[in-house]
Amino acid sequence: MLHSRKLQYIDEIARCGSIRKAAARLNVASSAVNRQILALEEEFGAPIFERLPRGLRLTAAGELCVEHIRDVLKNYERLESRIRSLKMPQAGKVSIVTTVGLAAGPLPEIISRFIEAHPRVRIQLRNDGGSTTINAVLTGEVDIGLGFNIPATPGIRTLANFDIPIGAVLPPGHRLAKETGPIDLIDVVQERLVLAQPGTSLRNVINLALAPLPLPVEPVVETNASELLKQLVRYGTALTILNPLDVIMECRRGELVFRPFADQHARHQPMKLFARARAPLDAATSLFVEYLMQELLGLVQELQERGYIPPVEKSPLERGGLDRDPG
Repeated sequence: MLHSRKLQYIDEIARCGSIRKAAARLNVASSAVNRQILALEEEFGAPIFERLPRGLRLTAAGELCVEHIRDVLKNYERLESRIRSLKMPQAGKVSIVTTVGLAAGPLPEIISRFIEAHPRVRIQLRNDGGSTTINAVLTGEVDIGLGFNIPATPGIRTLANFDIPIGAVLPPGHRLAKETGPIDLIDVVQERLVLAQPGTSLRNVINLALAPLPLPVEPVVETNASELLKQLVRYGTALTILNPLDVIMECRRGELVFRPFADQHARHQPMKLFARARAPLDAATSLFVEYLMQELLGLVQELQERGYIPPVEKSPLERGGLDRDPG
């Protein structure tokens, strides 16, 4: 390796918040990890970690140090990937962070087809929500992110934008599922509801739609687990409000019904595919991003054909932001 293992030690401690846990994950002695911290702190002339009763926390100097370390480690991974690609074209690793709903919805099928076409590429996927989705990309923990309601953020560049409306999700046998097309939100809120919990980006959009209504809405279940919401609807417990990408697989199988809200109640969840502004995408990640964007475009077209979302007048892709690295 072109750089000391101490970089990996510091990075792992920052993730774990504990020397003992980091040592166990790295399969080295705790004393060896601690020596590396002390040596680096002496070299910098400043503490990297604040010692707390139950672990370690990065200091301001430590935050700068870890940001640099992750840049170095990521660049080294790119170097390894490029060297491997000289012998095995299209080899490499792609790391992505996304929402729980997308990870449990259309992404498994997309990733499965990609791996079948590119078996030498490894995929690392984690699911987060809200600001943590952005942070994982900003800190270099992952290459790309895919999420909803991602704000414009310094250090983040947008690769693609998609505007996805929310709507009602019903079991096939429900009386409101017998009709197709837009549904009045008033009809939905008079039914028993299970909703995303307060504070989530989805619930914020739902609250905007509910705000003008004259009657209060009291869901019987609130959760940040979209799979639980879908299960409760399947059991006939209640209706819920999601975006159609969260339920597209179930709608295809006839397990759930999605109906968009009528225009006066329509609210949207902007979906963004994004990466770090200062970090070029390596060959494998560029390949995956191109594939993912085409798959997402196909999904949006399917949603339009099903009447879940209105036609899009212009392409959601911002191709100027995508690096094409030949590897």
